[in-house]
Amino acid sequence: MSARTATRRTLRSAAATAVVAGVAGTVLMPLSAYAAPAEGNHHALKITMGAPVPSGPLTRGGATETFELTATNTTDKPSSFHPWILGTPTGAKPLEKADVIFKVEGVTAPATDSFIGQQDGEWQGMFHPAGKSGEGFEIPAGAKLTWKVTIGLTKSYPSIDGDFALRATSYQGEVAQGGDATLVFKAEQTVKTPTLETWFDQINPCQDKTPEYQCREMDLRYRATGEGEFGTALATYLENQVKGGTPEDADLRYQLQVDGQWKDLSQKDGYRLPDIAKGFGKASGERKVHLRVKVGPQAKLTKETTAILYAPVRPADDNTFAFATAEARFQIAPATATTSPSPTPSKSATTQPSTSPSPSSSSSATAVAAANTNTKATGASGSLANTGAGSNTGLYSGLAAVLVALGGGAAWLGARRRATRA
Repeated sequence: MSARTATRRTLRSAAATAVVAGVAGTVLMPLSAYAAPAEGNHHALKITMGAPVPSGPLTRGGATETFELTATNTTDKPSSFHPWILGTPTGAKPLEKADVIFKVEGVTAPATDSFIGQQDGEWQGMFHPAGKSGEGFEIPAGAKLTWKVTIGLTKSYPSIDGDFALRATSYQGEVAQGGDATLVFKAEQTVKTPTLETWFDQINPCQDKTPEYQCREMDLRYRATGEGEFGTALATYLENQVKGGTPEDADLRYQLQVDGQWKDLSQKDGYRLPDIAKGFGKASGERKVHLRVKVGPQAKLTKETTAILYAPVRPADDNTFAFATAEARFQIAPATATTSPSPTPSKSATTQPSTSPSPSSSSSATAVAAANTNTKATGASGSLANTGAGSNTGLYSGLAAVLVALGGGAAWLGARRRATRA
């Protein structure tokens, strides 16, 4: 399959996967709440965060505020501390490094270096002993260390985001249960953006009489709800999984119907569908794309199995962070099979389809989105299979319904991987 094919990533323990790249000023951390403590450490610490000074809302490009962060060792054994501050805005858009000012200075702690890291669009404030990237601070039994943390919003802080929340913990699991701390900075959200719903329906055998288990036709639908419009074009890429095998085993080929003709989608382009033009919103109505999926001649299937088709949606320009995903499941089998399996309806990992009326497959096949004109097709509402990313999104569930406004997206470090489903 395409090099762009991505699967949802299972979040693993920080002890196994934490990678700190201090020279590059970037940290890649698994975004799990707690990790197993490193050898010799224990859940010893309690973190507190003082009130910001001066008090009041943060403004874009305005004054910064400072607060004290204290890590207290509540036990009779020394403990290390590997600080990890997760920043999350209330709103639509993940943050870039340049959107937030972050600086840390030791008060009763040793000299400190700080930097901002990112993974999967998540903002992470990091700090460590000066000149010792990746190392932690040592806190004696019963002692505490205090730092002064400076936070501010730059002019690039997204206008569709509001309050900025910080959660302070440790990426080595050194904080006691309930011992982390949170602090919320007020910030004004100035631009509204809608929620995107996307789903597959009308999954039927192909009308060209190709055997049922070798070919499916289906509709991919989109609609926006809520206020505002998307401020950038939206791109969709087709990806798949095969139960009991790899995507290569199925050799699935994709076609898009345009003006009544089937057009092959290119693997070179990552099986990218025509973009949804900038300005898509509730007033745009429902958009529908008619697709055909075939088992290719290079398939290595040995028995009937389930194919899972995904259609992640992301900003069209320079942003790999998918914020909504449609999902469909259907049976496929080798060309030598003597019986054809029954199709499996499209469904979401988390949501059963509704009983909303859907158009017939014959009428569905007539209205499609043309590649060059971004034509929007409006029809009866189909069964809603998925309104965002799947259930394995961890800290990112709040991002599943939304996207970048006012043009352009951010490039995020780390690819999202789907866990193979049982």
